Amino acid sequence: MMKSIIQPLKGTRDFYPDAMAIRRWMLSAIQLVSESFGYQEYEAPFLESIDLYAAKSGEELVNQQSFVFPDRGGDLITLRPEMTPSLARMVAQRQNQLVFPLRWWSFGPFWRYEKPQKGRTREFFQWNIDLIGADSPEADAELIAVAANFFRSVGLTPQDVVIFVNDRSLTNSTLINLGVSSDKLVDCLALIDRRGKMGPGEWETYAHEIGLTQDQFNGLVNILANKELWKESPRLVAIFDSLELLGVIDYVQYDPNIIRGLLYYTSTVFEAFDRRGEVRRAILGGGRYDNLLSAVGGEPLPAVGFAMGDLVISLILENYKLIPPTLATSPAVLLFTVFDQELKKSSLQFASELRQAGVKVSCYPELAKLPKQFKYADRIGVRLVLVIGPDEDAHGEVTIKDLKHGSQQTISRQDAITKISAMLKNDG
Repeated sequence: MMKSIIQPLKGTRDFYPDAMAIRRWMLSAIQLVSESFGYQEYEAPFLESIDLYAAKSGEELVNQQSFVFPDRGGDLITLRPEMTPSLARMVAQRQNQLVFPLRWWSFGPFWRYEKPQKGRTREFFQWNIDLIGADSPEADAELIAVAANFFRSVGLTPQDVVIFVNDRSLTNSTLINLGVSSDKLVDCLALIDRRGKMGPGEWETYAHEIGLTQDQFNGLVNILANKELWKESPRLVAIFDSLELLGVIDYVQYDPNIIRGLLYYTSTVFEAFDRRGEVRRAILGGGRYDNLLSAVGGEPLPAVGFAMGDLVISLILENYKLIPPTLATSPAVLLFTVFDQELKKSSLQFASELRQAGVKVSCYPELAKLPKQFKYADRIGVRLVLVIGPDEDAHGEVTIKDLKHGSQQTISRQDAITKISAMLKNDG
């Protein structure tokens, strides 16, 4: 009987080298675009007190989506479900020492207790990027431009993806004009946020359940259909002007239906989606959160940022065939064969010299016939195979077999390092 293999925990993923290569490629693109706008990398603990989220992120995140457990002292802690509260805590702790505005970014793991499905797991990786200490529309536009530039860098065009933008302050003022009382605004924002997740009849019933009259409901429907409403928001007008100057306006569109579920957003909110609609979840989402610093004990500071999980963007990049097919193989890795026991020393010694020259080299780890070693090199995607046999060893030479072009040459070891470096550079 075959042994039963212990399976990974539900909602987690194994990252085999090919998947890890994709993750590292994505991280490289994230780092490049973040740093191109002057953002610095940071990290926060994977474990936090549940108190950090209790009053900042909403009951659903705390009570239903967080992995919460007592430590040995009885205090409730959680695997972090999001980064923004941790970021706010870190800034509040050193608020008098930091230089504002801050531009920070990070990429790391997060956990949410959710039903695993396409585009959603319980453990995921997420890009977080925030600008803290600036209250201008230009700051909001900068974060939206960062997102657009990331899309551009991985090959996604304005015909592929769109970033929808709204202003919660504008939404609140239009709701008040409909006669909605201030104590009902949060319920109405939640109503708008759920519109795409409910049928029309169910959504209207829910609107009446939270206290909207029929006239107010009809007015709300008209507001959400008004694609020119953004012109009544000076902030949105300034944001769109800035996005034009930043060269990314083609990626951006106003949408009054964008609200974002988390309680801490105060005005600008935005989400990005696949235009094809094949992946219905948001690629990324964020906005302005000007009250969060004071909520964790710091002095009030304006802030804007967004987060992008790795799952949805990976699905979209796969759909558009934008993930480079050769990521899992490294053309810069050589395989050094072992001809026999006596010549193993020469192979290991020259491999070490190549590494010191900056060349990545793997040595075959045991004695085997050369055809087997060549076959192994071909299967793992190595382009160049090096051989030091009796003749090469006697003359201080090495044979370079190019599996990509089916050629080989024997040259002095003194010239080999320069030759190999040139061949790999030309290979890209």
